[in-house]
Amino acid sequence: MSDRALSPASSTREVPRRVRVLFVCMGNICRSPTAHGVFEHRVAQAGLTRHVDVDSAGTHSYHVGAPPDGRSQEHALKRGHDLSNQRARQLVPGDFTAFDLVLTMDNDNQARALALCPPEQAHKVRRFAEFFQRYSSPVVPDPYKGGSQGFEHVLDLVEDGCEGLLRHVRQQLQAPESAGPP
Repeated sequence: MSDRALSPASSTREVPRRVRVLFVCMGNICRSPTAHGVFEHRVAQAGLTRHVDVDSAGTHSYHVGAPPDGRSQEHALKRGHDLSNQRARQLVPGDFTAFDLVLTMDNDNQARALALCPPEQAHKVRRFAEFFQRYSSPVVPDPYKGGSQGFEHVLDLVEDGCEGLLRHVRQQLQAPESAGPP
């Protein structure tokens, strides 16, 4: 599907719709940057980079400014996903206005995100696991204290969830503007 096919036309010029997606975990060095990198890659492969913005953040300030965990980068790169340009940042109240979807990796981070979120934006906060296609896990588990199998499992879940999320985002891009939030 081309970018042009997704742009609603106005009488004088095309105005492209945008969907902004934010992935959230605890420190923004393992799960959320992995999802950020994988989804950004999927969006580029789909030719939708002009229509989809992707970012990630952490609910804690432990690693602000740090690159993704070396193990996350290593495992992601083996699957063709480069995370090296990302830097950790902390979730801020303005993110709930700036993004259409705020996707949390687990229940604790969802609760922390909702505690920071203005009530009128709470509908944007969802668990990333809602987009899994093949897996039934309710969360993306934190691999930080585990071995390489944990990072591979995170990638399996994230790649699966990114396929479902890409399908959802395509539907949002094709929906009329008055259809409401994604």
